[in-house]
Amino acid sequence: MSGRRATLIAVAVVLAWLVIGGVAGPYAGRLSEVATNDNAAFLPTDAEATRAQDLTGDFVDRQTIPALVVYERPSGITDADRQRASADAARFAQVPGVLTPLPPPIPSEDGQALQIVVPVDDAEGEEIGSVVEQLRDITGGDRDGLTVDVAGPAGLLADLIKVFSAIDGPLLLVTLVVVLIILLVVYRSPVLWIFPLLAAGMSYALASVFVYLLADADVVKLNGQAQGILTVLVFGAGTDYALLLIARYREELHRHDRPWAAMRTAWKGAAPAIIASGGTVIVSLLCLLLSSLNSNRALGPVAAIGIAATLLVMLTFLPSLLVIGGRWAFWPRRPREDQADPRIEHGIWSRVAGFVARHARPIWLSTAVVLAILTLGLTQLGATTLGQSDLFTQRTDSVDGQEVINRHFPAGTGSPATIFTTEQTARQVAQVAQGVPGVADVRPLTAGPQTGPPEENATPKIVDGRVQLEATLADPPDSDRAERTLRELRVAVHQVPGADAVVGGFTAINVDTSDAAKRDQNVIIPVVLVVIAVVLALLLRALLAPVLLIATVLLSFAATLGLCALLFRHVFGFPGVDSSFPLFAFVFLVALGIDYNIFLMSRVREESVKRGTRAGVLAGLAVTGGVITSAGIVLAATFSALAVLPLVVLVELGTAVAIGVLIDTIIVRSLLVPALAYDIGPKIWWPGRLSRANGEREARDAG
Repeated sequence: MSGRRATLIAVAVVLAWLVIGGVAGPYAGRLSEVATNDNAAFLPTDAEATRAQDLTGDFVDRQTIPALVVYERPSGITDADRQRASADAARFAQVPGVLTPLPPPIPSEDGQALQIVVPVDDAEGEEIGSVVEQLRDITGGDRDGLTVDVAGPAGLLADLIKVFSAIDGPLLLVTLVVVLIILLVVYRSPVLWIFPLLAAGMSYALASVFVYLLADADVVKLNGQAQGILTVLVFGAGTDYALLLIARYREELHRHDRPWAAMRTAWKGAAPAIIASGGTVIVSLLCLLLSSLNSNRALGPVAAIGIAATLLVMLTFLPSLLVIGGRWAFWPRRPREDQADPRIEHGIWSRVAGFVARHARPIWLSTAVVLAILTLGLTQLGATTLGQSDLFTQRTDSVDGQEVINRHFPAGTGSPATIFTTEQTARQVAQVAQGVPGVADVRPLTAGPQTGPPEENATPKIVDGRVQLEATLADPPDSDRAERTLRELRVAVHQVPGADAVVGGFTAINVDTSDAAKRDQNVIIPVVLVVIAVVLALLLRALLAPVLLIATVLLSFAATLGLCALLFRHVFGFPGVDSSFPLFAFVFLVALGIDYNIFLMSRVREESVKRGTRAGVLAGLAVTGGVITSAGIVLAATFSALAVLPLVVLVELGTAVAIGVLIDTIIVRSLLVPALAYDIGPKIWWPGRLSRANGEREARDAG
C-alpha cells in the first residue's frame, strides 16, 4: 500500500468517526433522562418485598412515596409553630405530584416536634426530586429557633437524584482534567495528548447513544451508580488502550520510515493484547447478568457496552489519527528511524528487569508475604446495608430530618413495614406482629380516606380477601436494628397458620437487596474466575501461567480489600461498606487487574519465542514497564474521580479500584509476576510447545 493511499484511508476513517461523534455526542448529556434510582425497581421479581409492592397496588388508587416534613423546637412547639405547619400543609397540597387529602400535623409525645406526612405520587419518577424541592421552598427552612427538614423516602430519593445529577457535569469534567494532566506528564508533548483524549471522548459518546437507546426502550435499567461507573471506566480503560498502542507505535517508528507501515506493525503487535484485555473485561462484566438484582444486571451490559465501544474506537479511530499525525504528533520528542533497540528508551525499566533477574526468588516471596499481611485487614471490612445517615459523605436535609424523627417519634414513622394477610387471620397476625421486639405499633389500612394515622380498632380495607397492616418500627427504617426486626417480623407472621403473610416496605427492600447481593457474590465470583482462566489459557496457550496469574490477582484483590477496610474505618471514618461493594470491587479489580498481566505476559510470550523464556521476561518487563505503569496511574486517577460524588458507596468503590490498580501495576505486575515467571522459567508455558522448546534452548545455553 502506498503512503498516499494509506493516508487517504486514515482521513476517511477519521471523518466517518467525526460524523458518528456529531450524532452520538448529544446523548452523552442525556443519560440522566433515562436513569432511575428507586431501589425497589432493581429487586428480583420473586423477592418478598417485590410481591408486597405488587399487592400494595391493589389497596391504593395510586402508589405513593412519603415525604416527611419535620418541625423541631427543643424548648417546645408553640402555637405559632403549629399555625406555620398547618399553613405549610395547605400549600403542600397545591404542589403538583402531591396526593391529597394530607393528614394533619402529628405532634410528638415530648411536645418538641411536629411531623407532616406528604404522600408524593410514585408515578412522578425522577420528578420526585423537583416535588421535594418545592416542599423545601415552601417551608422556608429554619427560622426563629424552629428547624424544618424534609426527610423520609422521598427526601432521600431527592437528595440522591441531586447527587447523580453531577455525573453529566462535574464528574465528567474532573475525569477529563485528570486524564489530560496525566497525558501531558507522560508524553511531555503539546500535541500527542489530544489523540487519546479525543478517542476516549468518542468512545464515551458512542457508548452513551447505545446505553440511552437501550434504557429508553426499557431493555436495561440505568441508575446513577452505573452511569458514573460508565464515565470513569470508558475514559480510564480507553486511555489505557491508547497508551499501549501509542507506545508500540513509537517503537515501530524507530524501525520503519513511513508512519503507516509503523502503525500496521504496531497494530498487529498490540491489538491482540488489547482485544484480549477488553474481551476479558467485557465477558467478566456480562457475568453480572447472572445476578438476581436488576441493578447488577443493568451495570453489566452498560459497562460492557462502554468497553466494546472503547475497543472499536481505539483500534480504528485512534490509529487513523496517529497515521495522519505521523512523527510530528510526538513533537518535540519525535522518534527517528534508527533501528534502536526498544529497551534503550526504557532505561529505568531495564534496570528494574536486571534487579528482578538477580533477586527473582526473594522478590516474589517478599512481595507475596507483604500482600498476604495486608489481607488481614479483611476482618475490618464489615459489609452491611449503609444507613441513611451513613450514605452521604456530607450532611443533607433528609439525613438531618431523619435524625429529628429518631429523637422525637418512633424512628420508623412514615416508612412502616407493610404486612399483607388473609382477612380471617388479620387480627392474629397483628397481635403476633405487635409482640415482635422492635415493632412500635401495628394498625390496619382502613377503607375510608386516610386523613391521619389509622385507628387501632378501625374497620380494615379488604381486597380479594386480604388485609394490609402497617407495622411502625421503633428504629430508623434503614438501620441494622430495623433490618433485624424485619427479619424477626417475617419469621413470626409466616408461622401463623393460613395467614399467607407477605411483608414489604422500605426496610424489607433493603433486607432483600442485601440477601440478593450475598447470593450474587457466591454465584458470580467463581464464574468470573473460570471465564478469565479460559481467556488467559487461549491467549497464552498454556495452563500453568493462567493459574499463577489468577492467583496473583486474587492475592492483590484480597490485599486491596484488607487495606481499604483499614482506611475506611480508621482514616475515612466510614461505618462499613455496602453489601454490593465486594462484588463490584471484585469484578472491576480482577477484570482490570488481569488486564495488566495480559499486557505484560502477551509481550513476554512474544519475546520468549525470539529470546527464550527468562530473557523474554526481562525484555517484556523492560519495554512494557513504563506504559503499563502509566496506564495504571491513569485508571487509578479516573476512578478516584468518583470521590467528587458525595456518596460513600462510590467513594469506597473509587478508592478500592484506585488502590487495587496501583498495587497491581507497581507491585504485582512490576515485581511479583515477572520474578515468579523468571524463577519458574520455561515451565511457565506448560503444557504448551513453548515450554519444551525454551527448556531445550536454555539447557543448551547453560551447557
